[in-house]
Amino acid sequence: MYNPFSLSGKTILVTGASSGIGRATAIECSKMGATIIMTARNEERLKETLLLLEGEGHQYIVADLTNEDEIRQLVEQIPELDGAVCAAGISMLKPIQVLSEKDIQSVFATNYTASVLLTKTLVKKRKLNTGASVVYISSISGNGNTATALSLYGSSKSALSSFAKYAALELSGKKIRCNTICPGRIETNLLQNQTMNEDDLAKDLAKYPLHRYGKPEEVAQAAVYLLSDAAKWITGTSITIDGGRTLI
Repeated sequence: MYNPFSLSGKTILVTGASSGIGRATAIECSKMGATIIMTARNEERLKETLLLLEGEGHQYIVADLTNEDEIRQLVEQIPELDGAVCAAGISMLKPIQVLSEKDIQSVFATNYTASVLLTKTLVKKRKLNTGASVVYISSISGNGNTATALSLYGSSKSALSSFAKYAALELSGKKIRCNTICPGRIETNLLQNQTMNEDDLAKDLAKYPLHRYGKPEEVAQAAVYLLSDAAKWITGTSITIDGGRTLI
């Protein structure tokens, strides 16, 4: 049956696959026929994700992508890829006046540097096939949608979105596509772990025209599209998935 969104025969690497958008992406890609290689720091949660995947041949590799040596080891272990989704990320809700150098290093190491170094290593080791697609999970916080106490998170995501455009240009000669997805607030552990109280969350939710936060699988389905042959003429762009938040 004709399906331009099929990922059958494709091998996809998903970072941050132990929870949230990364886990949902691994699941949705497996439903579309892809063979999934997952990575994250928490082995137990990776095992949980593995049990949720459809099909066979999937695997996980435990790695801390804030460590360049572990990135190299990960890339050495994996086969050639048809796609990669950089979904690993952390949030930090802190006003500017209390930020520390450690905070800056921690957020940027996970949200930006890890994806840059992973991309570099995949290219250097020739692990991305011709026509491969790399998808970076950014945020509307990095795309002009500012909020109090999210300066570090938003800045790191802004840097990631910018890098994706440079990567798209530099890797176009290899027919490798690079695109970004910018979600609004998504119902994940990152949201649950923030220190906003119920009143703050209610006020924030009221800013969404569709009157709800997004679901991880809704972001994952956009990743499926960008990984598929249906998007093979799309590179260097960004898809905003935010329930209309940036309309206001």
